Amino acid sequence: MTGAGSQLWVAVPAAILAAAAFGLTGALQHRAARRVPGGPAVRWGLVFTLLRQPLWVASLLTNGLGIVLQWIALSSAPLVLVQPLLVTALVFAVLGSDALRRRRPDGIVLLGAGLCVVGLTTFFLVARPAAGHGRLEPSEALPLAVGLAVLVAGSLAVAARWAGRPRVMALATATGVLYGVTAGLTKLAADDLRRGPAAMFGQWHVYAVVLCGVTGFLLSQNAFRVGVALAPALAVIVALDPLVSIGLGALWFGEELPSGAAAIAGQVAGLAVAIAGIALLSLRAPVVARAAGDDVREDV
Repeated sequence: MTGAGSQLWVAVPAAILAAAAFGLTGALQHRAARRVPGGPAVRWGLVFTLLRQPLWVASLLTNGLGIVLQWIALSSAPLVLVQPLLVTALVFAVLGSDALRRRRPDGIVLLGAGLCVVGLTTFFLVARPAAGHGRLEPSEALPLAVGLAVLVAGSLAVAARWAGRPRVMALATATGVLYGVTAGLTKLAADDLRRGPAAMFGQWHVYAVVLCGVTGFLLSQNAFRVGVALAPALAVIVALDPLVSIGLGALWFGEELPSGAAAIAGQVAGLAVAIAGIALLSLRAPVVARAAGDDVREDV
């Protein structure tokens, strides 16, 4: 088999293996972060503490492998095919987390993860935005950037004010938003790089990518630290990351989503299923983790 078919033989296994690597990364990072003693809602120096744990360092290597496999998949097939496969990282994370704790997966937790994957996959397959202009000036970005900053600040305020499940979901929300913004800005930085390194470092896009990406990563580790179960936080991050990036594509880059009645119904149905899965994970996963005797340093 040649041409596009041969590329799919590369892309599909690479995407599935990348999802498995990302899922294992989440499981390893959650287990390592839960070993860090309690403290404020957000510990900005948490990474320096985690660096002393071999388990967390191993997660970075696993994540690096996932990035390489993701690049192979994206270079061999369209994003619309690869993205739904990468969403299965949530299921791999649930299975990996249970394997690390030597316990059998809970059926309801797997159902919740499956609903998230099916819902997001449906959304991605239906919401295929048309290419936009791919340009963004600071004056155009400012209004939406302020709105996103307010959303992140509000999430952090909730995390600081309330412990337990609200703190986990708030930190995960802030992480997902920042990851989505990072993905959108990375597209601009990649376009800058095509004109050479000097052009890339002469634009503001790459610096915003670093700021948002690093901040999102720190918040994700804090979300893992305060959540006794991995699945709820990771489900929110996995859902918001691509949804925010698609939204930014429509609002910033002029990308158009399908507007027909069937397409809108498909997108709404997909999101509804994903939200149902997140709700199920939020309610069930912490109960299962506590029943299994996991660290319950915080009532999450």
